[in-house]
Amino acid sequence: MKAFSKHILSFFKADWTLEDYPVRFRHFRVDESEARRRLTPAPWMARVINWPLMFGHGQTQEEAYADLKRHFEEYKGGSKALPRPGTKVRPAIELAPTVEIEQYEPLANEFFEKILAMNYNECLVTDESSLWDFHSEETNEEYHRKIMEVYGTDVSDIENGNLVRIFERVRAQGRPA
Repeated sequence: MKAFSKHILSFFKADWTLEDYPVRFRHFRVDESEARRRLTPAPWMARVINWPLMFGHGQTQEEAYADLKRHFEEYKGGSKALPRPGTKVRPAIELAPTVEIEQYEPLANEFFEKILAMNYNECLVTDESSLWDFHSEETNEEYHRKIMEVYGTDVSDIENGNLVRIFERVRAQGRPA
């Protein structure tokens, strides 16, 4: 009903704002033991009804709405046209490129096995992938130590843990790709 009314109202104006879209709020129970971890789940979510990938999270309902608004404004500021309020939006998922990471495939296979204890070929890895994507620890210190032991390369200054940057460093210090 909310989506239908917003849809009808959308025909009376051309420049839509987030306020023109139907928004649903959801509160999740957060286990106290999870609240102390690096990847703390947010208890609130605000989502545009019928637009699965337009959402925001926060510690409060207001923070979730502010996060949703930030995402909405980023989308609106891009070159994509806004969907009409109240209509169903089919998600178009865009993956980051893999051009750079593919240059390091042999090293990546070995790295994933020896450092992350994972099979590289069973993971989605892009040029934007980071050590942070493959664990839930508070820091990357354990992985930095393993990389130093296995490859003799210090990568602790690569704060974002970008795998392409790590592989570049390992290769630059004489490790074959």
